[in-house]
Amino acid sequence: MPSAMEGSEGGEEGEILRYEETEDDNVSPTDLSELLKEGTKESHDRAENTQFVKDFLKGRIKKELFKLATVALYFTYSALEEEMDRNKDNPVFAPLYFPLELHRREALVKDLKYFYGEDWKEKIQCSEATQHYVDRIHHVGQHEPELLVAHAYTRYMGDLSGGQVLKKVAQRALKLPTTEEGIQFYMFDNISNAQQFKQLYRARMNALELDKNTKERIVEEANRAFRFNMQVFDELDKLGRSLTEEAQDGGFPVHGGKGDLRKCPYYADKLGKAGPGCPYQAAAALAKQPLVQLILAACVAVAAGAAAWYLM
Repeated sequence: MPSAMEGSEGGEEGEILRYEETEDDNVSPTDLSELLKEGTKESHDRAENTQFVKDFLKGRIKKELFKLATVALYFTYSALEEEMDRNKDNPVFAPLYFPLELHRREALVKDLKYFYGEDWKEKIQCSEATQHYVDRIHHVGQHEPELLVAHAYTRYMGDLSGGQVLKKVAQRALKLPTTEEGIQFYMFDNISNAQQFKQLYRARMNALELDKNTKERIVEEANRAFRFNMQVFDELDKLGRSLTEEAQDGGFPVHGGKGDLRKCPYYADKLGKAGPGCPYQAAAALAKQPLVQLILAACVAVAAGAAAWYLM
């Protein structure tokens, strides 16, 4: 569920997760946007260098893992937007309430329907690392709403910056439809100019009436949000290593034979359809048996010896 990363395949190099893309002569070092920019640099760097993020940017993201990342995003944004709705009239957050422009939950529902089907709710669950993140968001929204800006800033500003690079990487690496199914999360249809919107958002942040201590607590909370994200990244990385290539690629092994895939027992089982046997798949499965491999190796050795004798 990254939103700030370090360079990617295809020439998109550099610190693309930096939210402050242009200098603003009107900002002060004591403005909240500047304090967050400077105060989270180290967290940015650490997040950009997690293995999950580095692999993602290089296009080494498998569909099954991308689906799990989408699930984590769904639970995270469901919690965040629930608490934002709760505090939409609270002066410590109200100026940053942009549901039409920013809210991601409904977009994530579309992505989950695409990946898991209409019964997606029955097929997903909140992971341990994501649950810790969700619990913290709910605590902040209900008990320390002045800190909610830290979580909104960390997520949405990243989605509008580095997230747009991730959209292209995911679409290319996973061969997703050009009609943008599966990546609705990255589509901000109600923001015509992302850079101008980010400038507006930062200006609203800077206009919040906050004392020095509260600003420091918000920066601390933003760093905590980064740590939660990194824990989710690490969890995804471990899950990715435990997945077989078969599962990572969406549950289907590479089928090198010809003919209708639905007639192959393995694929038929995955598709819920039974059909005549698939000779290619049967042969491939048989070839994996140790005894068969030994016999094949012996045959190859005999054939090689015969060829060598013939050429002498």
